[in-house]
Amino acid sequence: MVRSEDQNRLARERSRESILLAAIDAFAERGVAGASIAEITARAGVSQGLVNYHFGGKAQLIGAVIDRWFATMLNLAEPGDTPDATLAAIIDGALSATVYAMPLQRAVLGMQQQPATHRLFAESEERHADATTAGEDAVRALFRARGAADPALEEIMLRSTLEGVFMKYAVYGDTYPLEDARRWVHRLYGLPEPTSPLAPDAPPRAADPRPRAGGALREPSET
Repeated sequence: MVRSEDQNRLARERSRESILLAAIDAFAERGVAGASIAEITARAGVSQGLVNYHFGGKAQLIGAVIDRWFATMLNLAEPGDTPDATLAAIIDGALSATVYAMPLQRAVLGMQQQPATHRLFAESEERHADATTAGEDAVRALFRARGAADPALEEIMLRSTLEGVFMKYAVYGDTYPLEDARRWVHRLYGLPEPTSPLAPDAPPRAADPRPRAGGALREPSET
């Protein structure tokens, strides 16, 4: 049976998305240098030639992964009814991404820091410059509405705090008290205590939390 143009378009979109998701997982697990096109396409269940067809090569695929990260980070929270509600949504949206978008976050964290891929990150940042600036300005306006003396610095420090929480969680995994960190950030900004956890199925907090990287040494069945 001959497929319609719409069916062909959907098939192309699915194969492109499969490659992109496989690349995110491979880059998160093995790093950009350690993840080959052969491994990525095997994970995606497609032929290697489709990477060139959809992206143009490995560098462009890396750029597409970074673009996905920017798109995710720039659409985390809906505005609330008040500045406080909006700020709480921003905090919770960013920390939810730490839980639910960990492979993407981990992959791009490495790309930000490695000299071989930092330029690709900078190029993606340029592609999203207008949206990034608009997001920064919105948060700065939020702090201005809350009476901050230096809204620009408040925005930078909020971002630095949330990125720091993510980096620690990426290293220490479930031994890092993410929910407690979230509530600490809420208190830092004088926001109401959250009424529900970020991740309902997260393990309970240890009585004496001590983040350790040793979780990575456990077998998958033990996590």
